[in-house]
Amino acid sequence: MRNTEQRINIIIGQLEGIKKMLNQKNKTCFDSVVQLKAVKSSVASLMDKILEEEFNLCFDKQCPSSKDNLKKIVSEFIKK
Repeated sequence: MRNTEQRINIIIGQLEGIKKMLNQKNKTCFDSVVQLKAVKSSVASLMDKILEEEFNLCFDKQCPSSKDNLKKIVSEFIKK
């Protein structure tokens, strides 16, 4: 699994690619849309990973006895 910094760098690279693509004259109509969808997916995945890490950190510190139950709740929340 990629770490957070690697994911952010990938997203930055995707956005830089879109920026260059928008300035090209010989691009197809849907190239930028495909790349934007990839960025959207990457950001959503990054958000899920960060939320999960933050919740786990908070639960470990504040609620160690009910950690498994809270992890299930958070996992369901993130999926929706």
